Amino acid sequence: MSFEIKLPLFEGPFDLLLFFIERDELDINDIPISKITNDFLDYLHNLEKLNIEVASEFILVAATLMRIKSKMLLPRPQLDEEGNEIDPREELVRHLLEYKKYKSVLEELQVMENSQIDKEKRGNINKELRTLAESVNVESEMQDLDLYKLLKVFQNVMERYEIEQNKPRHEVIQFPYTISGQRDFIMYALRDKKKVPFSDIIEQDKNKIAVIFNFLAILELLQMAMITLHIGEGFNNFWVEKLDEVGEKVEG
Repeated sequence: MSFEIKLPLFEGPFDLLLFFIERDELDINDIPISKITNDFLDYLHNLEKLNIEVASEFILVAATLMRIKSKMLLPRPQLDEEGNEIDPREELVRHLLEYKKYKSVLEELQVMENSQIDKEKRGNINKELRTLAESVNVESEMQDLDLYKLLKVFQNVMERYEIEQNKPRHEVIQFPYTISGQRDFIMYALRDKKKVPFSDIIEQDKNKIAVIFNFLAILELLQMAMITLHIGEGFNNFWVEKLDEVGEKVEG
C-alpha cells in the first residue's frame, strides 16, 4: 500500500505564519511562540522529506522564531529606557500585521487585474498571444537558420546552465535534539547528585548545537522551578542544582 503526502506551498514565511494563526484562531497580538515555532519547523522538515528546497527567507524566519523563543525563556525580561518590559514578539507581530495589510490590498488588485485583462477596450492579452502564435511561420524561420545562429543559441543555453549550476544552495540539517529531551537529560544527570557543574554537562556532548539546547533546557527548568543555579567566577562556571521539592515529587 502506498501513501501520497501533499503539502500546501506558501509564497513566503509570513503566509505560512498567517495560515497557522488563522487555522488555530490565535490572537495575532499574543502569539503562543512555542507552538507556532514547532508548527513552522515541522512544515520545513516535511518539505525536506519531499526533497523540496527550502528558501532562504523561510530559514531566516525559523531562526528568528527560535531567537524569540529563547528570549522568552530568559528569567530576566529586557526593559526599555523607561523601564517597561520589552515583548520579544513585538517586532514579529508588527511585520505580520503590515504583511497582512498589504496582502489584502494585493488580493483586491489581483481581482481587478483579472477583470480588466478580459476586456477588449485596451486589448485582450490572451487573444493577442493566440493571434501571434498562429501568425508565426515556423518553416520560414527555419530557412534563415545558419551555423552562427545555432552556436549563439547553444552559447546562451550553456551560460544559463552554468548560472543555474552555480546558484547558492541552502541545506537545513536536522539535529537530534529537542528542549524537552535535553530537560530529561539534565534531570537524569541530577538523579544521584544534588548539584552538577555546567562544564560536566558540556563534556557529555561538545557539539555547539547540543550546548545551545542544553542551555535553553536549563532556562526552561529554571522557569518551571525544577532547578536552581549557583554562579561562580570565570567562564561557564556555574552549577545546576535540583530543588528538594522536585526530587520529593519524582520519588513519590
